[in-house]
Order: sequence, then structure tokens, then C-alpha cells
Amino acid sequence: MTALIPFPDIAPEIFSVSLFGTTFALRWYALAYIVGILLGWRIVLRAVRNTSLWRKDTPPMTPQQVEDMLFWVILGVILGGRLGYVLFYQPAHYLANPGEILQVWQGGMSFHGGALGVIIAGFAYTQRHAIPKLATADMICLGLAPGLLLGRIANFINAELWGRPTDLPWGVAFPTEAAQFCPEVLGICARHPSQLYEALLEGLILGGLILWLAWRRGALKRGGVICGTFLAGYGAARFAVEFVRQPDAQFVSDGNPLGLAWQLGELGLTMGQILSLPMIAVGLFLILRARP
Repeated sequence: MTALIPFPDIAPEIFSVSLFGTTFALRWYALAYIVGILLGWRIVLRAVRNTSLWRKDTPPMTPQQVEDMLFWVILGVILGGRLGYVLFYQPAHYLANPGEILQVWQGGMSFHGGALGVIIAGFAYTQRHAIPKLATADMICLGLAPGLLLGRIANFINAELWGRPTDLPWGVAFPTEAAQFCPEVLGICARHPSQLYEALLEGLILGGLILWLAWRRGALKRGGVICGTFLAGYGAARFAVEFVRQPDAQFVSDGNPLGLAWQLGELGLTMGQILSLPMIAVGLFLILRARP
């Protein structure tokens, strides 16, 4: 029998209440977004108030401006994440069913789309208030890791975005019918806990590296280093995890069991890998061009 880890008995909902015939529930995923945003906001505020971290001892924003921009960043995450999922992963489905685009409670958010939404929101705010854009990008990237860490843990609790079948001893037996559909496996199907891989790489390790660079290595004095490190680090981590992540169902076919969005013979890339390559390239460019 293959060694595996049983899925922990954790409900996706923390609690629910019924008011006037309507049930309201607080889910782990929503809590992860809320706590992640609050932690990121506090990290950014602490950095802005420590003027010695910045070039010429001048942060790009005041604490009040950080709070004012927070609303636009949240809007960018939600709208960008949803539209990114619609356009990158299931455009045909949503073109045929446009009413489902706004049904975010049904699931379907793209990190790459959310990142693009944050970039657009940040650009619009800094353009309007004549704020340095590259330093602002560094400032925003300081606070992204907590949301990634908690969001991936919430994905695990929701038993979603699991990995491919594995016989490694830390494989997890996710309880959903879809996760247990493994024609090549006899008995219980254990899968890579790819959500936890991403939580470790994108949230804990990358987040710790960014904070170390900012507070111990003076990276905020060189515009683009923090932003570049985040983009390249996230892109590399996501690219690597895609090798063990379950492929997106809409890309899977009899001739393409790995769910490659771009395929050339037996080689190819998943949609997650395709979207990560520009992030790696831009991140490396920002790091290399950073000036003292």
C-alpha cells in the first residue's frame, strides 16, 4: 500500500449564520484575503515610516497615501484576478456564459491577472499624484507574500488546485471525487500538495528573502530590486511547481494528458508556465538595471 497523508478534517467554512432566510458564511479563503491584505498593509506602513530604508531617506509615499491607495490595490486584485482567469483559462466558456463572469463566489481567480490589476491600479494612483512609480512598485511588493502564503493554505483547506498523483510519502488523499479520479491508481489516490509547495516557496521563502533584502541589505535604496526579486522569484517558483500541479481541465485531451497550453511534440508549457516567463524576464531586468 502506498504511504499517504489523510486529508485533515477542516471545513471550508469557519462559521455560518442565517439571517432573514439568507445564510452568510465566513470561509477560510475570504479570511486569507482579509488577513493577508492587513498584514501586507502593516508591513508597508512600517517600511514607509522607517525613512532610513529608502534612497535619500525619502519614502515614495506618506502613511496616509498608503492607506488611500489600499482601496485601489484591493480593487485591482479582485477585478484583475477574476478577469485574468476568464481571459487566460476559460475564455470560450465565459464568452458563451457572460453572466457567470461576476459570480466570483463560484471560484476562479488568476494570480497573474491579479498582479496585472495591481500594476494598473498602482500606475493610475501614482500617475494622478505624481508619485515615483518604481519605488512604489518596490513598496507594494514588500507586502504581497503574506497574502500568497495564506491564500495557498486556504486553497489546501478547500481541497482545490491539488497536484498530480504521487507515491511519495507526503502525498495527500484529497477527499473530492475529482481528486480521487486517478485511472492509473488502484485504491486511494494520493496527490502532490502543490498548494503547500507554493505556500512555502512563494509565501514563506520568497517573503522572507524580500524582507531580509529590504531591512538588512538596503535593497529599497536601489529602485527595482525588491519588485524584480518578487517577480522573478514568484515566476520561478510557479514555473517549477507547475511540473507537479494538476493540469487545468480545459487544456487536457487524449493527445495532451499533461494539459499543456503550448505544445511542440512531447515538449510544451502549461498556461501557468507561459504566464510566469514574462514575470521572470521583467524581474531579472529590474534587478540588473537597479542603480545604487
